Amino acid sequence: MKITKDTAVTLRYRITDRATGKLLEDGKEPSAYLHGGYGNTFPKVEAALEGQDPGYQVTLELQPADAFGERNESLVQVIPKTQFPPGVKVGGQLEGRGEDGQVHVFTVKKIKGPEVHLDGNHPLAGQALRVELTVLDVRAASAEEIAHGHVHGAHGHHH
Repeated sequence: MKITKDTAVTLRYRITDRATGKLLEDGKEPSAYLHGGYGNTFPKVEAALEGQDPGYQVTLELQPADAFGERNESLVQVIPKTQFPPGVKVGGQLEGRGEDGQVHVFTVKKIKGPEVHLDGNHPLAGQALRVELTVLDVRAASAEEIAHGHVHGAHGHHH
């Protein structure tokens, strides 16, 4: 079966930083997504996989705008520690609104005295990436998967 709109695609991927070659995702575990504009993967990945069969392999070079976006320094904030519950730790995450009014996941980057430094950028924002993809399986998506906008099951979303 070829990859087309409303197919469930299982693939193995490996992601490295294009500039340094540093491995960012090892791709040992397969991943599945619903193909066809559901926002489950990057548009350039969908474009490269459209019409392909299981066994297809491709390496893509993605600029930040085609991957996790450019860094947005307005999403870096310093908040008084008194506004956090006891036990706030570096690496902890919380949901909040950025200066843009959008909901973002903020990661605690450091705690310095009475201040907590937060970053609402994706950890890979601003990085150009090399993505190596291998298509393992392609099948027709179920009506439920299409209605939910994502793949269910072994390598997809679980309810």
